[in-house]
Amino acid sequence: MTEHAPSDVMALAAAIKLVVFDVDGVLTDGRLLLGPAGEEYKQFHVRDGHGMVMLRETGIELAIISGRESPVVAKRMDELGIRFVYQGCREKLDVLDKLCATLGVAHQEVCFVGDDFPDLRPLRAVGLPIAVADAHPTVCAAARYVTHTNGGFGAAREVAELILHAQGALARFISTTRD
Repeated sequence: MTEHAPSDVMALAAAIKLVVFDVDGVLTDGRLLLGPAGEEYKQFHVRDGHGMVMLRETGIELAIISGRESPVVAKRMDELGIRFVYQGCREKLDVLDKLCATLGVAHQEVCFVGDDFPDLRPLRAVGLPIAVADAHPTVCAAARYVTHTNGGFGAAREVAELILHAQGALARFISTTRD
């Protein structure tokens, strides 16, 4: 699907050095599952994780900026080797600004993937704002690209493949895969 992205989106994707994902509604389907003792469960799609690893392996920095705090998120991001994990963030743009300064990355070199109102400010500040397919319509309107896939069901993988394709790196992963 990513090979059919508009040429202006592909040009923006070619310049990306940092990809930032929201969690609930982007890396998950947005549902919060709570057990009887208050334990929290989240469901992540394995292909999203693999897409994030592929981005990381090509030298693209990854970060998570989430409004909620969850030990499940910390554990999953640790498994994926994501160094920059920010949870419990009320002002996501402030966190993004500090992260860009730390990494020496311009906002135009950032892709932010979101789904709801708390994501609007960072989406409006970056070079490649992306909304997942089932994002709020206002968020979709603020995005330069809307995934074909819903959050939690492969949208992050779609974003990864879009960027890797635009940067000429996707073919390497396909050609090195054995049957």
